[in-house]
Amino acid sequence: MKPKKQIKYWVDERNSNCFMLFAKNLSITWSDDVNYWTWFTEKESPNENVEAVGLKNVCWLDITGKFDTRNLTPGIVYEVVFKVKLEDPAYGWDTPVNLKLVLPNGKEKPQEKKVSLRELPRYKWVDVRVGEFVPEKSAAGEITFSMYEHAAGVWKKGLSLKGVAIRPKQ
Repeated sequence: MKPKKQIKYWVDERNSNCFMLFAKNLSITWSDDVNYWTWFTEKESPNENVEAVGLKNVCWLDITGKFDTRNLTPGIVYEVVFKVKLEDPAYGWDTPVNLKLVLPNGKEKPQEKKVSLRELPRYKWVDVRVGEFVPEKSAAGEITFSMYEHAAGVWKKGLSLKGVAIRPKQ
């Protein structure tokens, strides 16, 4: 089956809207250059494939996405998580990556933190949490989220990215 979807939508058991923005829906520096990234098909469910991307080698990691909060259920605490996997050989992850979540209208200061990916379990999709927020109708708009590291100049390899989930906090 050919992957088609760039965004997946579902309603959880609490009747809240949930979204997954797959890698093709994100801005990934140099992802169109086969020297740095490789696109591959990943099974999302028994009858659904999606395109994920694997990092071959970069010293400038920059992944960014945007999402309109008007599609979310107001009053629910949502979390934004990158769905990633490390596969050996993996290197360059001693330097923590930066995670950033910018909420609509810039009323609140961005949520920022550094996270080490070095200790992630290998060969398994895991969630790397960027931040959380409560969407309100009065403050609806676009959020921006990113994972980046380009200050250290360290070459990195072995990271795969399926996408970003925006879902009620678990």
